[in-house]
Amino acid sequence: MTDDLPAIRRTLGLILLVLLVMGLYFAKDVILPLLMGTLLALTLSPLVRSLQRFGLAPVVTATALIAAVGIFLAGAALLLSGPISVWLDDAPRLGAELRAKLQGFAASLQIVQQASKQVEDITNGVADPNVQRVAMESPGLLTMAVSNVASVLATAVVTLVLALFLLASGDLFYVKLIDAFPRFGDKKRALRIVYGIERSVSRYLAVVTVINAVLGVVVGLGMWAVGMPQPVVWAVMTFVVNFLPYIGPLFGAGLVTAVAIVSFDSLGQAALAPIVYLTATTIEGQFVTPVLLGRHLELNTVSVFVTVVFWAWLWGIAGALMAVPFLVCLKVICDHVEALGTLGNFLGAAAPVAEPAPASQT
Repeated sequence: MTDDLPAIRRTLGLILLVLLVMGLYFAKDVILPLLMGTLLALTLSPLVRSLQRFGLAPVVTATALIAAVGIFLAGAALLLSGPISVWLDDAPRLGAELRAKLQGFAASLQIVQQASKQVEDITNGVADPNVQRVAMESPGLLTMAVSNVASVLATAVVTLVLALFLLASGDLFYVKLIDAFPRFGDKKRALRIVYGIERSVSRYLAVVTVINAVLGVVVGLGMWAVGMPQPVVWAVMTFVVNFLPYIGPLFGAGLVTAVAIVSFDSLGQAALAPIVYLTATTIEGQFVTPVLLGRHLELNTVSVFVTVVFWAWLWGIAGALMAVPFLVCLKVICDHVEALGTLGNFLGAAAPVAEPAPASQT
């Protein structure tokens, strides 16, 4: 029986992990805004603490910062809502123009669609004519859009309000956390972990925000130079989607390509816009971000990619957006907990291999 205990523990751990993932999936609407509010508070906490040294109360600083974040988000949403609504209204016409300019690809897709329709007709033909089919009516596009907007708005409000309360409370929760541990050594470790998470997350999000802002300006100027419509919208879109590792640049490149094909007469001229976008995002992803962030964010590419894929599958775009901050928090915890050292070593970047010292000559 004693020999079976490790296997039982592993089985129970696996069951607990599956239940945790299921709970995160079904409780997304509740957990997501709480986690986003906590991450936002961690990002702004160093600034609130720094201004507190100059006599500014945390309540005043927190209110001003959260109001600024809310105004920025509302302005970005308002700026993007107009073009997005126009694109949705013109979607049939834009799709027809896109198919007309890509007749070669459209012909291949049409063959596949015809074959699929033939298979469906054959299946329907052999079916029992006495069987009554029930068609489920899906909700309309307007209903889905209103529902999504309401959900996003509720998430944003809860996130901002929670971040405001956390920032306005100052170090209250840190004190409560320290009081929860009886031993002095555990208190010190908990404080190091909390401050390490705060420092790493705030540094990551601050650096990424500045990089994305500069990238948005570069892309906007590039779109203006090649004659793309609404370059300001492309700048804001680039700033927003580039927070999504791997997924954001691909989505932006596809959207730029589609709009460029419809906007320009020739495919050669339309190719300039995606070339500009891909050049800017490639330079940012391969050179700028690793140089500015790599020294402080020691995570290997495989762990980042797997984390983004997992959270995107679990929570969609919001999960992909929060994947790297989650990974940063986990890495900090692993670095301060000896039992998780192996996992922290796996998540970390490869250490440079030291060259062997030359043998001394006798």
